Amino acid sequence: MKKILLACMMIMLMLASACGKVETTSSSNTSSDPKLEAKESTSPASTSEYCSQGRVKLDSESEKFIYGTWKVKKHLGFANSYNDASEYPTGQKFIGDVLIIEKDLFSSKGLKNYNDYQYELKNPLYEITSTCDNADAFYRLYKIDMPDLNANDIVKAIDISDPSTKLSIPVSVSFFVVNNDRLILLSEGTIFELEKTDD
Repeated sequence: MKKILLACMMIMLMLASACGKVETTSSSNTSSDPKLEAKESTSPASTSEYCSQGRVKLDSESEKFIYGTWKVKKHLGFANSYNDASEYPTGQKFIGDVLIIEKDLFSSKGLKNYNDYQYELKNPLYEITSTCDNADAFYRLYKIDMPDLNANDIVKAIDISDPSTKLSIPVSVSFFVVNNDRLILLSEGTIFELEKTDD
């Protein structure tokens, strides 16, 4: 009986230890291990090896950077997970097209060659959905090998949605802000560099 009780206590201690909560109830060994109490688990999201995720409002620096009229400057490549055959190999159908990203207006009507992308939203909600502290973390999350991305670049994914419904814009585009000095467009697995046309 003592062996069964001892085995049960050991199992309970192992389970409690795995959860980070160690309490000993046995009278024979009541001293708690200070090393176990001092150790705190580190979640992957709290380290620079990973991207932090969760919807947050645009910070003022990112907000100031993205507002404006943007022209598709050059094709950078393709995401590893999907290639849009209509853009392969140079992405020529987007080059020179324009997007408007303002506090009170988002418009993709300047993407002239794609009828499905003709969208306009008044008073859009701009949110950061993830922030990656380095190029490796960005690649692990998005599986996109973005050219010219330096090892310590900070990349923020920007989501644009309707403030009344909270639904994202119904076009297959995503935006990435790199160090608040580059804006990248991802559309159908194709990556483009954008250039601001006004200040």
